[in-house]
Amino acid sequence: MGIDKQSDLAANLQIGPTSLGMVRIYIEGDGFELPMDFEPDEAEEIAEEIRAAAARARAVGEKPAKKSKPKG
Repeated sequence: MGIDKQSDLAANLQIGPTSLGMVRIYIEGDGFELPMDFEPDEAEEIAEEIRAAAARARAVGEKPAKKSKPKG
């Protein structure tokens, strides 16, 4: 599955600190659990990537429709 392909899968996402000073991204879906732990610096890099992707997605959604040239 590619990053730009839609899916019918549903999952819960939780993000928070662990007792060991890590940042955990926890994904739980139908029949699976995926805990991913990151150093705080790595988590900040991920957050920056998410913000950048959101900005790019917003720009795609705001593109004006192309105007057609009048015939003649």
